[in-house]
Amino acid sequence: MKILFLYRFPLWGNGSGKFLRDMCRALKDKGHKCAIVSPATRQFEFARQYRVPKINNQFIPKFVTHPDLADSKRYCELTAAEIREWYNSFLITTIKAVEDFKPDLIHVHHIAILDWVAYFIKSVYNINFVVTVHGSDLHNMALDKRYYSLTADALEQANFLLANSKYTKDWLVKMFGGHIKKHKTRIIPGGIFLKDFLEDGHCDIVNQKYNLEKKKAVLFTGRLMKEKGTEYLIRAAKHIRAQIFIIGEGEERGNLEKLAKDLKLKNVHFVGYLGKDRRSEFHDFYRRADVFVAPSVWDEPLGLVILEAMIYKTPVVVTRKGGIPLSVKDGFNGFFVKPRNSTDIVEKVNRLLRNRKLRQTMGENAQKIVLQKFDWSKIIRKFIRIYKRSLSNNYNGFKK
Repeated sequence: MKILFLYRFPLWGNGSGKFLRDMCRALKDKGHKCAIVSPATRQFEFARQYRVPKINNQFIPKFVTHPDLADSKRYCELTAAEIREWYNSFLITTIKAVEDFKPDLIHVHHIAILDWVAYFIKSVYNINFVVTVHGSDLHNMALDKRYYSLTADALEQANFLLANSKYTKDWLVKMFGGHIKKHKTRIIPGGIFLKDFLEDGHCDIVNQKYNLEKKKAVLFTGRLMKEKGTEYLIRAAKHIRAQIFIIGEGEERGNLEKLAKDLKLKNVHFVGYLGKDRRSEFHDFYRRADVFVAPSVWDEPLGLVILEAMIYKTPVVVTRKGGIPLSVKDGFNGFFVKPRNSTDIVEKVNRLLRNRKLRQTMGENAQKIVLQKFDWSKIIRKFIRIYKRSLSNNYNGFKK
């Protein structure tokens, strides 16, 4: 099959971009061909790319903070003219891609605007489409109802609506009500490539670089934005008996560094964004961490960084938000903590730090869950089945 993906952001810098890159890689492993329509400029080896120009050559809109889009407007801040320009830019590029690549199917990531484009392509070129909803797109829809009507029309024409967690699916169905046929919806989460994480490695470089010999380490990775709740980990740091490493960039970094300074913390370290050239160091941090903390205060779609920690047998301390319970079972492979509650973070993290056997047992359980449920070689089969069912021109998700 030939699959054309529509994606609205750069391919690096956020979770849905990682999701899409992994999909293309997994599809290629199965012998399928992929192409991506997006504003990305960085080359990607597993798919042909068709680049969408920036709005008026100025900016790429965003839903929330993005390391490459610091000065961009959010979608809920766009003027009517800017929405029109963004739609037109995507439509023109997609038509060129369709005529050149000749896809069998279109797969849209994130609702609003791109599904409008896919609806047009289906109507004119008779190419069916499916849509994956990631969660941040629903958050944007809740903030700005201008996108609702055309999106509802487009979703009715999609062959399948795919969500990355039960929470995201339920939110989608609740938001669009009668426009969504429940039997057209499926839950297919992202995952990881096991061979990327289970390869042999060591922590010598991280231990030496950050002076971690014989010390406990607590890790956070992700975009530094208010929704991630990183400030509550920092507020807990004074009472956590370990060195705390915060990996990532975002609009909140300055505020978080100031908070750590005001609290006179000596055990909080801001590492920054570890890109492709520092990927081995990124993996070594996962290997070295005694506990991984994700104190999100909003409804995370799934949390791929949590899976990445778990594959290295690292127990996790997380909030029970959004799709996170899909991978974390309280007391089995980690602990849940209350959102915005530093005291709870202190108690759960220190409980794990004190008890090596508990860390080991929970870490082993964490890895087992990833191996069983979040291996891309298994996940991609579910997408391929959806694609095959969508190829019939007469099929629109309805049971026969």
